[in-house]
Amino acid sequence: MKPRDLLHSRPEGLYCPQGDFFIDPVQPVARALVTHGHADHARAGHGAVMATRETLDIMAIRYGADFAGSRQEARLGEHVMLGGVAVTFHPAGHVLGSAQICVEHGGLRIVASGDYKRRHDPTCRPFEPIRCDVFITEATFGLPVFIHPPAADEIGRLLKSHDQFPERTHIVGAYGLGKAQRVIAHLREGGYSAPIPIHGAVQKLCEYYQARGIDLGPLEPATTGDGAAAPRASPIVIAPPSAISDRWSRRFADPLAVFASGWMRIRQRARQHGVELALIISDHADWTELTRTIVDTGAEEVWVTHGREEALVRWCELNGIAARPLHLAGYEDEAE
Repeated sequence: MKPRDLLHSRPEGLYCPQGDFFIDPVQPVARALVTHGHADHARAGHGAVMATRETLDIMAIRYGADFAGSRQEARLGEHVMLGGVAVTFHPAGHVLGSAQICVEHGGLRIVASGDYKRRHDPTCRPFEPIRCDVFITEATFGLPVFIHPPAADEIGRLLKSHDQFPERTHIVGAYGLGKAQRVIAHLREGGYSAPIPIHGAVQKLCEYYQARGIDLGPLEPATTGDGAAAPRASPIVIAPPSAISDRWSRRFADPLAVFASGWMRIRQRARQHGVELALIISDHADWTELTRTIVDTGAEEVWVTHGREEALVRWCELNGIAARPLHLAGYEDEAE
């Protein structure tokens, strides 16, 4: 069997004809296997969804309890047969509940990574390399220029700025699923124990993380409603990136705009967002992690998707690994 007979691209997404399912489809389908809860991978309206418990819960929080006709929990490492195809989910290290999806049939094993990273993250299970024949990898940061620094160092810069400018409110822009909770957890690891005000848009997901045993320490509402006073002076506040430039941020004393993202490696992006303190904290693999992971899988063939595909394809070719871009549409950088 050829790999493209087992998984191939269709307008809806990656399709497995033997199992009659799609992986992270971008349009409603009869059966979807979902790697994680970000909106560009997890969409409402499918007939049936199979995902980890956390991803199913996150989809319900974001879309409502009736986001799909039916749902099936995938337990990590457990084989499930779908039309003669063996499917297993394995940790991806991206956000809480994120998983790679391994598809096996006719002696062929293909692993779809979804989004992943290999850096320390106290809010989710670490990435688990899976040996396979074909590895489908994301390439959000698939250029050699993208080498992410340790998150602890970036959090140290935030804490140093907080100490140097105690009169200013540091408003940290961090995406609501995964990044916001990770920044909070890293702040706790860095010794920051004060209550952290959070924007209402991230409250439900923070509560869910805490319900799943992720220790975020004391949190409090950043504001209590329109016209309400801001919390005590000089806190570190966590909010969606859009709130940095919104009038909401002007409720706080002398706000200082902070943005946590792998894209902060590009200074022009920081300037475009009016960011004063750029934190390079990414939930996606950088160039070193991408190339290391390809080697770790032992894959003889690599398919590259949603990102900087050409450079990673070329790296594979130079290292004797067959590779091609998938050019899947509909995937954005929401997690950054």
